Amino acid sequence: MDTSSKQNLGVSAYHWLKRDIIRGVFMPGEKLLMSGLKERYGLGIGPLREALSQLVAESLVVAISQRGYRVAPMSLSELADLYDARAQLEGLTLELAIQRGGDDWEADILAKAHTLAKVTEVNSSEELLDVWDTRHKAFHTAIAAGCNSPHLLKVRESLFDQVERYRHLWLRETVFSAEALERKRREHAALVEVILSRDAQRAAEMMREHLMTPVPIITEAMRHRGLA
Repeated sequence: MDTSSKQNLGVSAYHWLKRDIIRGVFMPGEKLLMSGLKERYGLGIGPLREALSQLVAESLVVAISQRGYRVAPMSLSELADLYDARAQLEGLTLELAIQRGGDDWEADILAKAHTLAKVTEVNSSEELLDVWDTRHKAFHTAIAAGCNSPHLLKVRESLFDQVERYRHLWLRETVFSAEALERKRREHAALVEVILSRDAQRAAEMMREHLMTPVPIITEAMRHRGLA
């Protein structure tokens, strides 16, 4: 097998395993047995070790000395800290974006908000979750992109990766509720209006509030699932 093929296997293993950890196929604290992973994904030890190393770097997996790997634990304290850090960073990023973003930035936000609001024609609940989540991320990424700082955006992406397991609990409680989705649609519309008015302080406050709204929902979901 050539180097390119090996790299592709490693990338595939990483994406599949990350998705399963985020979606709760593997629970917090669960030992990741190499034999089970090989059987589930049909891959050899090399690509799986590469994937696990990447997930350790992203704090989704913990390496246990001489004893393999476990899914990283989840806690209410980590939830609170990650969401607070993310909200503070997103507020700062938005203030910079309002200062630096041009007409193309505004147009992209409007386009992404429009497609997000129109997520209706899907074939299954899982497809609804995937489509809404993808468009929701695209909407918030379009807003942040106006800051024009690759380093800030890289830190933002890292925080997003770490919060993903917690977000998924919120997604399942939100996307399958028409009432919750409508509430989010109104929040997004209000946010866009303030951003386009270029009121940086108010927009940053609204963004921070918007990003903290999932915390009580996730807290309840964690308690319900015995994760807290």
